[in-house]
Amino acid sequence: MLRIDNLHAVVDGPGGTKPILKGLSLEVAAGEVHAIMGPNGAGKSTLANVLCGKPGYEITGGSVTFRGEDLLELDPHERAASGLFLGFQYPVEIPGVSNVQFLREALNSQRKYRGEEPLSGGEFLKLAKDKAALLKMDMDMLKRQVNVGFSGGEKKRAEMVQMGILDPAFAVLDETDSGLDIDALRVVGEGINSIMRAPEKAVLLITHYQRLLDVVKPDRVSVLADGRIIQTGGPDLALRLEEEGYDAVMADA
Repeated sequence: MLRIDNLHAVVDGPGGTKPILKGLSLEVAAGEVHAIMGPNGAGKSTLANVLCGKPGYEITGGSVTFRGEDLLELDPHERAASGLFLGFQYPVEIPGVSNVQFLREALNSQRKYRGEEPLSGGEFLKLAKDKAALLKMDMDMLKRQVNVGFSGGEKKRAEMVQMGILDPAFAVLDETDSGLDIDALRVVGEGINSIMRAPEKAVLLITHYQRLLDVVKPDRVSVLADGRIIQTGGPDLALRLEEEGYDAVMADA
């Protein structure tokens, strides 16, 4: 479903451009949850941002193919409408805009791009209620302004409701477990399983910790260090990282 081949990317900074991705190659198949782990500064969030088209990054080499299409040729809204979803490490607040308004506009904009009819108000509210229930969110929360006054756990749950409503084919989840307590982690993890565990979908799950992988069990785990994938294995690789740390695995690689 997603194929990244020898990807290089730089980011603008105070001292000029800085290379972050340095020949990253990765494949994620349909039906797969692929976890990315690695030390701080390895390029994990840069990878997520580059895939979803965030401004400020320049691709200097390599290619990304998503569902047979050149992903890098698409604008960010086209990538989203084609089935790509980004879960932010730190979801932003949007004062003055309710969750319901935001989500309905987002969904119907994507449906319009794909040539589908928009959902009516009643149809959308039924869908939103169903997805909110998966994340144990009250509909009153969705009537509030986007993330304004939300706790860290509420922001992440609201983002997973958004993912459920948009129903992407591929989700890039950047440290979704960041800031979650034990109960919220399980709710969010089970929400990911309910929404994205399907033969025609896939997840790229960026995390530092095994605790999320205990709930959202990965099919494969890759270690990202210094802008490249240095090792890929099964779920046991994440357990080894938890026990031995990154240094041991990086030394072997």
